[in-house]
Amino acid sequence: MNSKKPEGIKAKLKNEIMMVLAVTLHNIPEGMAEGIVFAGMLVPDSGITVASAFVLATGLAIQNFPEGAIISMPLKDEGMSKTKAFIYGTLSGIVEPIGAIITILLTTSVVPILPYLLAFAAGAMIYVVVEELIPESQEGEHSNIGTIGVAIGFVIMMVLDIALG
Repeated sequence: MNSKKPEGIKAKLKNEIMMVLAVTLHNIPEGMAEGIVFAGMLVPDSGITVASAFVLATGLAIQNFPEGAIISMPLKDEGMSKTKAFIYGTLSGIVEPIGAIITILLTTSVVPILPYLLAFAAGAMIYVVVEELIPESQEGEHSNIGTIGVAIGFVIMMVLDIALG
């Protein structure tokens, strides 16, 4: 009996591992940004309120649900149990609060490099989107749905950027 997986499954698994790593790497500086806001809240006269810190944390927590699903659903489709796929999705996001706590504890030394960490996280996500997600979204007969989804997401982000400054 041949224990080697067919090449297509190996390639698919490699893509899924890259997605897990990209989302996990993306969540580390995201957590650090949360930590900076919470640390800033503790500084007198910083202008950062408890409410604004919790709004940021809530917003990031909400957007972590689809990120976890991006991890869990393909793993489940490849035959992994629901529980194990859910755990992998959860573990990809658990680095965010850990990053926040570490950043709060090391605020003075982390603040100067935070822009570079955020740029690295953005780069990791852009790489995965361009290399893996966009080509995959163009396969099949309904490829226009992925393109329309990207356009709508872009418009929403631009409106939010202008509305919220």
